Amino acid sequence: MRRCLQLAEAGRGYVSPNPMVGAVIVCDGRIIGEGYHRRYGEAHAEVNAVASVGNETLLSRSTLYVSLEPCSHYGKTPPCSKLIIDKKIPRVVVGCLDPFPEVSGRGVAMLREAGVEVITGVLEAECREQNRAFMTAHATRRPYVVLKWAQSRDGFIDRRRTPDEEPQKFSDELTRQWAHKLRAECDAIMVGAGTAMFDNPSLSLRHWPGRRSPMRVLVAGNLDRLVHTRLLADDRPTLLFVPDTAVVPSVSPGVEVIAIDYTAQVLPQILENLYIKGVTSLLVEGGAYTSQQFIDSGLWNEAHVETAPIELTEGVAAPILRGYTSSKRRKFGEREIATYFHR
Repeated sequence: MRRCLQLAEAGRGYVSPNPMVGAVIVCDGRIIGEGYHRRYGEAHAEVNAVASVGNETLLSRSTLYVSLEPCSHYGKTPPCSKLIIDKKIPRVVVGCLDPFPEVSGRGVAMLREAGVEVITGVLEAECREQNRAFMTAHATRRPYVVLKWAQSRDGFIDRRRTPDEEPQKFSDELTRQWAHKLRAECDAIMVGAGTAMFDNPSLSLRHWPGRRSPMRVLVAGNLDRLVHTRLLADDRPTLLFVPDTAVVPSVSPGVEVIAIDYTAQVLPQILENLYIKGVTSLLVEGGAYTSQQFIDSGLWNEAHVETAPIELTEGVAAPILRGYTSSKRRKFGEREIATYFHR
């Protein structure tokens, strides 16, 4: 099962909104095949593992280990449980059950009804942790929310400035690469109107190329000063959340406008819409206000705070984290990135 987890990790950043899954086939104490889910829409881990076996006659006396319950429904690919039954694999060991409503428990049931011996819950905590975004999304019907910001040593995320002035830089080449790797591992990335106006970000993966770019999300109450920003003017896909009373000017064809009720709680509406669109993980790189809204609402799961060896003495104060149960710190040269997990 540990080998399954190793294999599954190779799919990070490629398979979402599907989960990362690894599979290993063992016969007479030796691995005879292995595979993992490589890319969304392509073959699942079990299919790739079976395909890697040189002598299929061994399958009828083998054990299949898989980090997540085999699927039982027809999606973009046929059900893996049916493949296991068709290949007459007599024993399956599962890391954890799939929380997805169309699968949960049904894959195991299908196998057992066909006479396959199934063992579940092997390294269950580790298997669930690897896919914590996928698990959270389908358990709560909202994306797994990751907050990220960079700040000075004395707790400011920027100087007081106008939109025409350059933002304060905190990251170096190494931490920029790390931040863009984090972007690549999320389905969507969100900023608020202030960040869009003052920083005019493209939210690209220019420092971590080769991965699928996340969907861009912009939340704006007033669009007057935002129509010429990169998020609304270039042709990359962007979701724009606005009040249902807003008059939306002409924007890029790549922008999808979603009107929500600003007289009610805004964040739950946004997260619900994102989940419906298949977003299982959301990276929030918005300014202090947007990040603080997520923190105060309790709608976050982990946060990454980069601290640079710079002091501003005054400026825009960094968000204040609360409600976390654990943290870890890593050094990147002169910079430190602290990771916090919400309880």
